[in-house]
Amino acid sequence: MTSSSARAAVDVVDWRRRVFALYEAVRRADSPEEAHELWRIERDELMLHHPATPLLPEDRVLFEGLPIAPYDPQWRFALPILEAEPAAFEFATGTDGLVPFERVGVVEVPDAGTLDVWRLRSYGGGLFVPVRDASAGHPGGTYGGGRYLLDTIKGADLGGDAARGTIVLDFNFAYNPSCAYDPAWACPLAPPGNVLPVAVPVGERYDGA
Repeated sequence: MTSSSARAAVDVVDWRRRVFALYEAVRRADSPEEAHELWRIERDELMLHHPATPLLPEDRVLFEGLPIAPYDPQWRFALPILEAEPAAFEFATGTDGLVPFERVGVVEVPDAGTLDVWRLRSYGGGLFVPVRDASAGHPGGTYGGGRYLLDTIKGADLGGDAARGTIVLDFNFAYNPSCAYDPAWACPLAPPGNVLPVAVPVGERYDGA
């Protein structure tokens, strides 16, 4: 008989596998709007039915879909990663110890501000771009701790051009970290260099208190 810990590990593997497949389909879609609809549908399916969902059981009972704003093409950008002074931060988790990140550059988002681009320095590497906007923590706004735009080590990758050194940042795909739904999760949140002075009206919203 499979132990509960092994079952949970297999569930997380399957969650990651499906997320990677989802973002591959997103990158191959005929249009960003089509990609966004696919992303919304699949995320609803995962959150409601997958055994590794961060949604608490009581929140799944009346679940009717994540609060995701309609697609707005004005919030999609292909941006170069510009040089920035070296910086680093570590995030303490209950399971993985200290998770180290280093700043590899910065992107300038038109009419919005700048965001630091981070690389995970532990096994696997990967780019990480969180964002906290001016509506965070306010009624009808976004999650107070911020959202994720990219987390490539876990599959959230919208693409880019390696030769030109650009990455795609589409705020319509900004999503809440798992700790927004289950306080048992420990999630790295947006550091000061990933806070925008403007409200971002697209992506996943937050209905919690």
